[in-house]
Amino acid sequence: MSGFDVPSPLLPDVIAQHGQWLAQKAAVVQGARQLTWRQFDESTNRVAHGLAALGLAANARLALLVTNGIEMVELLFGAGKGVVSVVPINLSVNDAAVAAMILDSGAAAVVASGDHCQRIDRLITAGKLPATLIRLAVGPASAGWTDWPALRDAQPASRPAIAIRPDAECNIIYSSGTTGLPKGIVHSHRCRINWAIDIAIALRYHSGARTLCTLGLYSNISWVAMMATIFVGGTIVVMEDSAPASIFEHIERHRITHSAFVPVQLQRMLSCPEASARDISSLESIMCCGSPLPTAVKRASRDQLDCDLIELYGLTEGIITVLAPEDFERKLDSVGKPITGQEIRIIDGDDREVPRGAEGEIVGFGRLVMDGYHNRPDATKEATWISPEGTRWLRTGDIGRFDAEGFLYVVDRKKDMIISGGQNLYPADIEAVMRDHPAVAEVAVIGVKDSTWGETPVAVVVLQAAAATAAEQLVEWTNERVGKQQRIRNVVFRDSLPRNANGKILKRELRNEYA
Repeated sequence: MSGFDVPSPLLPDVIAQHGQWLAQKAAVVQGARQLTWRQFDESTNRVAHGLAALGLAANARLALLVTNGIEMVELLFGAGKGVVSVVPINLSVNDAAVAAMILDSGAAAVVASGDHCQRIDRLITAGKLPATLIRLAVGPASAGWTDWPALRDAQPASRPAIAIRPDAECNIIYSSGTTGLPKGIVHSHRCRINWAIDIAIALRYHSGARTLCTLGLYSNISWVAMMATIFVGGTIVVMEDSAPASIFEHIERHRITHSAFVPVQLQRMLSCPEASARDISSLESIMCCGSPLPTAVKRASRDQLDCDLIELYGLTEGIITVLAPEDFERKLDSVGKPITGQEIRIIDGDDREVPRGAEGEIVGFGRLVMDGYHNRPDATKEATWISPEGTRWLRTGDIGRFDAEGFLYVVDRKKDMIISGGQNLYPADIEAVMRDHPAVAEVAVIGVKDSTWGETPVAVVVLQAAAATAAEQLVEWTNERVGKQQRIRNVVFRDSLPRNANGKILKRELRNEYA
């Protein structure tokens, strides 16, 4: 007897199901605007038809430079219904980074809102982006731009008649890219529905969830919250800003049950007078990730917000552990255990697994792991560890250890990445900009602890012979040329940089010296 041929649903299928069975329930809310699940299903169908009408066939890529709002949610999840891969871009990076990501992704079109339309125009005029790039505007459309909402609304509401393979590309999320080669993290549709299911379970989502999205919707942290909410058929509430007072106002007005934050947000929320003036009793579970969460902030957030706080450690590349509420008190310094479907090991410098209690690099394996880095087989290979069983595991670049019960503790980072305000900053990007200054001979950018941001970049500089410049002037020059979140706090001058026998700069020594 043969079984029924029932394929596993992907996120577009889940949205369609909710459109049928949760038709009148709120799916997405932004201020006074709201889409029910039926309307959201239909609007995402229109997105797919609209992209097809522009000539974006299956497997094309669409760059998104859009501020938080319903339109961004529609685009993120509607493009997939037409098997168009979305490339959401961090709005705070500079123009060079925007151009680098769009070019690297091979995006045939870009949707932009507000001043970001002018950014795209400047880049095309300067020859940094091709004039053939299809430009779609959310809002007033100037010359060369198509009015995206008008085009979308002119399309049919029916589901596109196109089959979506589970291994088809769903998105590319860039981890870096002010200069040089950015790294685009590729997720398939199968990978993304796995994220939705596993995160929903781990973070205690349910059908009554009302999830507040406070961060940019281009961030994978926002994706985590949205995908989990979509899977359970809850309601996504989008904020246009992330001011603490506004967060508390939204929690009260929309009876928010779930949300995702980075540590700097929780720190600001704890000191916000609005906290005691608002009814936030609807909160059930919030997640914090993006950078290390200080123990005092972790406990105070749980107590003052009076809800479960689940700390998540992970990478957009696909490694996730969580510290569950039931383990909160006795394992406060830990980042918990791998979620269901994930495996974690610790390996030494010779790529051999170490016993519990010993420190080493954290590697992971599971169904959330990315397909690889787009156009970067070198980076994909560098991030791969082959286990003794012959399985490909993902290197995190982080140093950690297990305790006797298998709880993970993150000790240090093997990589030089700086995590500031929940955003990943890569020193090489800032260093490449600073090397263009005529007075700079050598530069090493490191992260130093910061009470507000977790870490902040500091540049250690060796000047050219006979060159002279003030530290303040070099800081100002650099910060005019990097993205807002990449701005350095200080410049330290030295006669030389510490190096090993192979000439590699020993950044860990610098971090220890300037901590």
